[in-house]
Amino acid sequence: PHMKLAEALQERADLQKRIDQLEARIQSSALVQEGETPPEDPLALMEETESCLLHLEALAERINATNCAVTTPEGTLTALLSKRDRLTRQVHLYRNVLETARSTAHRATRTEIKILSAIPVQAYQKKCDQICAELRRVDTLIQSANWTEELLP
Repeated sequence: PHMKLAEALQERADLQKRIDQLEARIQSSALVQEGETPPEDPLALMEETESCLLHLEALAERINATNCAVTTPEGTLTALLSKRDRLTRQVHLYRNVLETARSTAHRATRTEIKILSAIPVQAYQKKCDQICAELRRVDTLIQSANWTEELLP
């Protein structure tokens, strides 16, 4: 059966949630008071979880192979994903630094010690805005590829 990359990514996310839920169910069924029965059979749940893990592994392998094989005008999908990760971290960094720099006005004390920003807030905000725009552009390229490319067998 043919599947778009985006569909495989959704299936992967669903499988990960399912595995998390199964693990929680196993934990709540693993111990019981003497004479009681567990709410569910932990061995059956373990078997189902193992099956889901194997399916997840196979799916992840196909997704990774597809990401390496798909090329865009800016390189492989894998390269774009790495770039998106970097841009996401950069945006996080700039937003945190800007938040700290802007909070200086609230740090004035009764002793009249002046607290000043050690960074050029306006320039950093402009840079942050540029990184955000680049992140949106790269994410759009990734999403486009996800919905147009077939998952490799």
